[in-house]
Amino acid sequence: MTSELLYLDATRLAELIRTREVSPVEVVKAHLDRIDAVDPKINAIVTVADDALEAARAAETAVLSGKALGPLHGVPFTAKDSIDTAGVATQRGSPIFKGRVPDADATSVARLKNAGGILLAKTNLPEFSYWIESDNLLSGRSNNPWDLERTPGGSSGGESAAIAAGMSPLGLGTDLAISVRGPAAQTGIVSLKATHGRVPMTGIWPRAPRRFWHVGPMARSIRDLALAFSQLSGPDGHDAFASSTVPFDAGVGRSPDRPLRVGWMVEPGFGPVDPQVAATVQAAAEALKSLGLVVEPVRIPALERDFALDVFNRLHVMEMKPAFAEVTAGRAEDELYKMAKTMLALPDTSMRDYIDAEQAAERLRDGYAEYFRNYDALITHVLPIPAHKHGVDTFSINGHTVDATYLQGATVPLNVTGLPGISMRFGTSKEGLPINVQIVGSWQAESTILHVASLLESVSPVRDLHPHI
Repeated sequence: MTSELLYLDATRLAELIRTREVSPVEVVKAHLDRIDAVDPKINAIVTVADDALEAARAAETAVLSGKALGPLHGVPFTAKDSIDTAGVATQRGSPIFKGRVPDADATSVARLKNAGGILLAKTNLPEFSYWIESDNLLSGRSNNPWDLERTPGGSSGGESAAIAAGMSPLGLGTDLAISVRGPAAQTGIVSLKATHGRVPMTGIWPRAPRRFWHVGPMARSIRDLALAFSQLSGPDGHDAFASSTVPFDAGVGRSPDRPLRVGWMVEPGFGPVDPQVAATVQAAAEALKSLGLVVEPVRIPALERDFALDVFNRLHVMEMKPAFAEVTAGRAEDELYKMAKTMLALPDTSMRDYIDAEQAAERLRDGYAEYFRNYDALITHVLPIPAHKHGVDTFSINGHTVDATYLQGATVPLNVTGLPGISMRFGTSKEGLPINVQIVGSWQAESTILHVASLLESVSPVRDLHPHI
């Protein structure tokens, strides 16, 4: 039974614990053993929580005593190492923060604990959460469990690798431009970047530029995303962006009162896309059509007028650099890795370009608003290619040569506009690597995209769900 626990989703683990078929101690021990067995190859885990087994024993006592149990009672979870955890080191991928132990949990961590979850470990990331690979001077490089020569992505790459490899059933990542959805795509798991402000960023660094940063759940099933989001969402009285009181029902998979209208697209507006990836998006669209949804190819003119990645870059450099400059002031050169150095060396955006970018961001929001007048959801790719080899700076994609930042072409529009998006697997490359699709909804419409995702999950053609490591 122990090995079977490793790839059950969090919802099922909670059911088994609640019905006393397994104990929280057994579940936590199984995942700790899995970390010992496979993490030396993957390097996803930065710090194991010393009190995980103690918390599991307390959870077991609560079950046996008949106390009321939270929806995640006894279920272990992991968190990216930029998210504060009381009494457990949070070092942000940098020697500058080596040995830093917070006094309080981030709101997101506290909420999962309040739901009964048990913090198992912290996971790897790039320096300061800034890059599409998870590598840093403090804890090194994470590898993809599907192919150790490839990246599990960034910036939540350690989290995605841990979940994909059976070291954790549920986790927390953060997303500035790609960082929960891209890593999920590179390792074949699922993730949710909710509407901006739905989940408080309190206790997470960096938060500049705050209007683009998100924290969200990563898991192995759509129902786990819904369950976790139901616990994570809502104001906390600290993060002013987290002010939405729109209710959320954790149930997914229910029939709507009318056929949903879904558009799908891969180009133009996102940059070049690998034909295998484009075919997977089209296959997802056709699968939804076969289930009775109204599905058709679409274009969004605003994405063609203003390239969202360019808009993002012009805005966020101005807003990010002061925070980086403050934290690195007076630090030795050998304490900084390549991304901090690169970011600090970027030229400031001129005020004219900054204002132009602000206006372009407004046009993008208006463009999506126009689209969602007629459609309930949008299906796109997450990444233009499957997981790539470590250290690659340029890519040839469908006849075009692009730099690594272009991998964010389909994800960053949701950060610029604040729209919600789900990353979920629906295909496999010729090399046996996962290919995910992205399901985008209107603002506050997480329930709609979770429903669409659950429909896709029910007809997924993917059979090889877990890497053989």
